[in-house]
Amino acid sequence: MKKSDTPDSGFTLTDNQTGKTWKFPGHTGAMGNRLVDIRPMYSTSGLLTYDPGFTSTAACKSDITYIDGEKGILLHRGYPIEDLAEHSDYMDVCYLLLYGELPTPEQKASFDTEIRYHTWLHEQLARFYQGFMRSAHPMAIMVGVVGALSAFYHDSTDISDPEQRQLAAHRIIAKMPNIGASAFKYSLGRPFPIPINKYTYAENLLQMMFSNPSEEYKINPVLAKAIDRLLILHADHEQNASTSTVRLAGSSGANPYACIASGIASLWGPAHGGANEAVLNMLDEIGTVKNIKKYIAKAHDKDDSFRLMGFGHRVYKNYDPRAKVMQKSCHEVLTTLGIDDPRLELAMRLEEIALSDDYFLEKKLFPNVDFYSGIVMKALGFPESMFTVMFAIGRTVGWIAHWREMLGDGDQKIGRPRQMYTGYKKRKYKPVSNRGHTQNKISWSWLWRGKKNGTTASEG
Repeated sequence: MKKSDTPDSGFTLTDNQTGKTWKFPGHTGAMGNRLVDIRPMYSTSGLLTYDPGFTSTAACKSDITYIDGEKGILLHRGYPIEDLAEHSDYMDVCYLLLYGELPTPEQKASFDTEIRYHTWLHEQLARFYQGFMRSAHPMAIMVGVVGALSAFYHDSTDISDPEQRQLAAHRIIAKMPNIGASAFKYSLGRPFPIPINKYTYAENLLQMMFSNPSEEYKINPVLAKAIDRLLILHADHEQNASTSTVRLAGSSGANPYACIASGIASLWGPAHGGANEAVLNMLDEIGTVKNIKKYIAKAHDKDDSFRLMGFGHRVYKNYDPRAKVMQKSCHEVLTTLGIDDPRLELAMRLEEIALSDDYFLEKKLFPNVDFYSGIVMKALGFPESMFTVMFAIGRTVGWIAHWREMLGDGDQKIGRPRQMYTGYKKRKYKPVSNRGHTQNKISWSWLWRGKKNGTTASEG
């Protein structure tokens, strides 16, 4: 049974400079965490909070996902991620995140059919792809194509209509694998993929990515399961940067396609969705098991720029529960494909040494999901440019679930963070003839470099 937050005795704030005291409401969440409600702070005290990155600020209420970073716990609607990844499938998890409960057999069959029905892309979208260079990054294409869906599906952009919101949600989840696979195929100069309704979501994703129109594509169940697990493990992760971006865009009343496109753009950042690619680059740099101790020492050295990628997490201060599941998928995929990947041996040995190293234990730098996911995707045949695309496909349902929840939250307002202003105080305007040269602090050296190279500042 879902347990909501409850008011508690609240908090008292005392200004040490003036001695003034204010009382603020308190809340106790479902998992026992206490929060101070600072909404009335500015109006009653004139004070603002300063919290770069919002690391100590709850910007919303949510009953979708719970994370305990200290204990390494990740729950979706109360279900541990390990159980969902082991016993469920991605469509099950999608239904759970969207509607709050695991589906009955009848609900599951109906939901699967509904998603399969919307997998096709509008024929004119092929021209949209052709407007991009073949060398364009797939994430750039996805941002454009997903944002453009609102121009093709006018019957699902009215966010005040619950039926249109649901239709948009189902459409986006259904079409994302096709959108991603089409970007991949376009980069290779191959025909756009065709979804096949007899396949599961993960199977369809595989065949759209790797099938050849002139040959029958045979689904490998182990590889399909690995894809399904990958999607589940990336389905949602609370208020991360991309999810917060979707909520912020949605708070303005933007249509769902624009909101999801904003999430894709945020995910594209290397500090968010590109970590698994960085892990592979790191393993290639280390090279062999013989070099591990050398690079562990480099990681210890604060003056050395080298960092162990795939270790540590903004939230988790314990072993990322998703990493354990992904490690299992690593072994299954490489064994099935008969790949003797030295990077997996290197990754396993690196993990073993790091987990027994006092430096990493003290700083709680444990492997995260990105440590293994890049190896899995590389083994499956995905180029590194597609790693973040796969992340986006899996995360889409989480973005939509939070977008829907936000629209139903009576406390939700348009996002408008405040700031600590550090600029000039009020200054008197001076006409251009009265301004001294020393007042202009702007460096124009970039302009002269451009002229020297035969270009102008407006080019590029």
